[in-house]
Amino acid sequence: MPEQQQKPDEISLHDLVLKLKSWYKYLLTKWFIIVLAGVIGGILGFSYAYFKKLNYTANCTFVLEEGDGGGGLGEYAGLASMVGIDLGGGGGGIFKGDNILQLYQSRKMIEETLLTKDTFDNKTQLLINRFIDFNELQAKWKRRVDLSKLNFSVPKSQFTRAQDSVINQLVIIINKQYLSVAKIDKKLSIIKVSVSSKDEQFAKSFSDNIVRKVNQFYVDTKTKKSAENLAILQKQADSVKAVLNNSLGGVAAAIDANPNMNPAYQTLRVPSQRRQVDVQASGAVYQEIIKNLELAKITFRKDKPLIQIIDEPVLPLESDRVGKLIGLVVGGLLGWVIVVGWLSIKKGLKAE
Repeated sequence: MPEQQQKPDEISLHDLVLKLKSWYKYLLTKWFIIVLAGVIGGILGFSYAYFKKLNYTANCTFVLEEGDGGGGLGEYAGLASMVGIDLGGGGGGIFKGDNILQLYQSRKMIEETLLTKDTFDNKTQLLINRFIDFNELQAKWKRRVDLSKLNFSVPKSQFTRAQDSVINQLVIIINKQYLSVAKIDKKLSIIKVSVSSKDEQFAKSFSDNIVRKVNQFYVDTKTKKSAENLAILQKQADSVKAVLNNSLGGVAAAIDANPNMNPAYQTLRVPSQRRQVDVQASGAVYQEIIKNLELAKITFRKDKPLIQIIDEPVLPLESDRVGKLIGLVVGGLLGWVIVVGWLSIKKGLKAE
């Protein structure tokens, strides 16, 4: 069978070696440019590492386990509803686990966190004032608003339009540049909250406070209905118990009033008998309320979600620090790569 002729666009191994040698010799003639590019790249990389402002990240992870929502109490709840008693349960039925992610980015939660006081360098300061200071917003926003005249320590009801406007802007900035909330895995209930800032202490404080506030708000909302019902039943139980105690005291007082009553006079027994009827009625009501109260306590415990912190930020925080030596080496290598690539392309174009 005749040998196939080599196609014009195919290249033999011998030709490839010759081309590589030619390319190598060409680069040797440009050694000064290549070395200069490496030096310049190294200087730029070193400068970047030296002058780059550090960004610290506070990470907090926690696991969220939803309450049973009154599961298993359907039979008791149905019986209780027949006598006009609501055992609660299902508090926050539309308030599902994923909604906690949106809570972290809500204006309410970020605002409450910014208006929280914390200690920085042995000095108590509002987080919002700390944020304004290290971002130098007084100078940057001086044409829009005089931040030095705004007092964020006053009650929220006394805030002016200017204060609300500043907080609105800070909420937008924090959501875009500082705060990140996500599930580590969609199949798991582990949530990670990250706060990044060039102020290490602010990052940790903001992370600690927003996690505490949002998680507490979430728990309170989920258990609000069952908690209110539990409080009502407890109040009823206390009220009926007081009536029962008074009735017991009335029975004793009626008997003491006629200690040696004449059996022939039945009317003398009427006061004590009336008190005994009150005791029996109050006792029956009290017994039923106590049953419902215990069921309401079970419902409350089932509605309450479990939030357990896994990892919380600890100083010193993680940072995006770039070592000066790494910056020097990476910068130099990038300089060489860019120049060698440019020279190769230039030689290829001339060869054509």
